[in-house]
Amino acid sequence: MEASVLFISLISAIAAFVAGYALRIYGAQRKAEAILNEAKLQASERLLKLRDEFETSTANQRQEFLQLEKRLNQREERLDEKLKALDDKEQALEKKSLLIQTHEQELQEKKAELAELIESEKQQLRTVANMDVQQAKDLLLARIETECRSESGMIIKRVEDETKQQADVLSRKILLNSMQRYAADYTIEATACPVSLPSEEMKGRIIGREGRNIRAFENATGCDLIVDDSPDTVTLSCFDMVRREIARQSLEQLMSDGRIHPARIEEVVNQKTREFDQHLIKVGQEVVDEFHLEGIHTELVRLMGRLRYRSSYGQNVLSHLKETGYLCGMVAAELGLNVKMAQRCGLLHDIGKAVSHEVEGPHAIIGAELARKYGESEEVVHAIEAHHEDVPPKSAMAVLTIVGDAISGSRPGARGDTLENYIKRLKTLEGLCDQFQGVDKAYAIQAGREVRVIVEPDTVTDLEAISLAREIKRKVEHSLEYPGQIKITVVRETRSVEYAR
Repeated sequence: MEASVLFISLISAIAAFVAGYALRIYGAQRKAEAILNEAKLQASERLLKLRDEFETSTANQRQEFLQLEKRLNQREERLDEKLKALDDKEQALEKKSLLIQTHEQELQEKKAELAELIESEKQQLRTVANMDVQQAKDLLLARIETECRSESGMIIKRVEDETKQQADVLSRKILLNSMQRYAADYTIEATACPVSLPSEEMKGRIIGREGRNIRAFENATGCDLIVDDSPDTVTLSCFDMVRREIARQSLEQLMSDGRIHPARIEEVVNQKTREFDQHLIKVGQEVVDEFHLEGIHTELVRLMGRLRYRSSYGQNVLSHLKETGYLCGMVAAELGLNVKMAQRCGLLHDIGKAVSHEVEGPHAIIGAELARKYGESEEVVHAIEAHHEDVPPKSAMAVLTIVGDAISGSRPGARGDTLENYIKRLKTLEGLCDQFQGVDKAYAIQAGREVRVIVEPDTVTDLEAISLAREIKRKVEHSLEYPGQIKITVVRETRSVEYAR
């Protein structure tokens, strides 16, 4: 029994020892695993740290390599630029060398000329040595006179150039101021005009039974009377504005009187025709009074009123006369000339158009003869006959009249022309100039009154440019239809271009 207890105790002790030993072994294993894991973690961290350090070092080295490469490229570019600069300098040196050689040659030539001059002077000195005092004085004075004439010629040319430049600027300023001060409205006269009726039933009375009234009216006036669906309106159509105005006044008189039949129509038309001369005088006198002019003959006043019913290129001639008179007066005031005389010349310059369809010859010459016949001064007569340069202008008033007439006729909107026809005419003018050999570009300016032709300087010489202008002038005169005149300007210029680097 004691042995059994002893054995059991021994077994228990052994079991306890084995259990304790197993526990120690397990703890050691756990500790070893912890140490191993910690070692792995430290190794991993160390590996990451080493990797980061390696990548940082590699990136820095790469950046250094890129910078080195960039510096090398910059050095290469600078070397290329220096090589190019050296090439340019070499070429410049070659040019300078050629220039120096040319200068040396010129210097040798000048030395030869100088030697000849010295020899000539020596010869002259020998001649002078044999002269008396008076002869030497005459020779010296002749030489001084030659030098003074040369210098005075240069001074005169410079003064003329400066005067021309100042005169050009001043004339442009005067013309621009005058054009800005006078801005007139233009109405293109049509071949038809409407007449208002007091009521719609008046159309029936105008037509008459079986159209007898309208036929009688058209026969008496020479105008077409158009009765259409327009409310309270009929239309008078006639190319002759005088006949159309007489017809308008007659129709208004018939409507106000109320009696419309063939006999009355003929009576009223005859009455208005007789009264129309007084109407023309009244219209002309209103214009004369507007300008405060005196001493103009009644016949000239009547002809002026007649121009109220005439147009030129769609521009009313009387309106054109008024504007020309105002423009001439403004320019004369700027130049300090006689304003009233300038207005008189401008107002009468186209008076010949009132009878130009009845008398053969240019309207400027016809107008001058009329003005001379009815007591105008020779200054006014000359301005009228010279305003289209049928006679060369010889006075300031004649030139002023030419300028005023040109400004009035060339103002945008002054003369009737559709935009399409206007553009077509300018394109045709430019295309005609482009056809000539050596022409680079051609531009129509000033509403088609001038064309500037730019030629190639390598193809066309100065003398050929003069000949080209004449050829273009002949071509334009034979190929185009245009009002007034067209100025052809051929421009030839040579440009030398260099670049400083």
